[in-house]
Amino acid sequence: MSTETATRRLHWGCGSSVAPGWINADRVDHGGVDVVGDIRDGLPIESATIDYAFSMHALQEVELPAVVPVLEELRRILRPGGVLRLCLPDLDKAIDAYRRGDASHFLISDEEARTLGGKLITHMLWYGHSRALFTADFAEELLRKAGFARIEHVAHGATASTFPEIMALDDRAHESLFVEAFA
Repeated sequence: MSTETATRRLHWGCGSSVAPGWINADRVDHGGVDVVGDIRDGLPIESATIDYAFSMHALQEVELPAVVPVLEELRRILRPGGVLRLCLPDLDKAIDAYRRGDASHFLISDEEARTLGGKLITHMLWYGHSRALFTADFAEELLRKAGFARIEHVAHGATASTFPEIMALDDRAHESLFVEAFA
């Protein structure tokens, strides 16, 4: 009989993108979501039981004053040495696209916003769903406030962790930043 335990991995803010083999968590049950509830109320997951967690474009939907408590909650459930991988909309990439005049960067149709500035703002706020904006240095600052001591800026499809599967849900490389924080 094996004494090894299965790797436990959390997909927080999964929305309707439920991933097989992950503990999928979201505030709305889109069908197949394992943990339904608002992370600001605490996750019903025991402390120090998750090997790694991943979140794709979910943290920006949390109002800025609650971002650090949300990150603290995610750190709470990670095992010592566990990893939180965040994929966040990158404000720097959006500003660079705006300055280059690259309307193709923004996922906003001309019917929604014709001007480049309108596309930038609508894209970054995502029609009012986004409540926080991120740059790489600000994401690191917030993670440090939440108690993470080791933070690595990584690329899409690359990891600083020992869990290559942590990148399995990576997406939206052209508009995102990727950061890993270790508990």
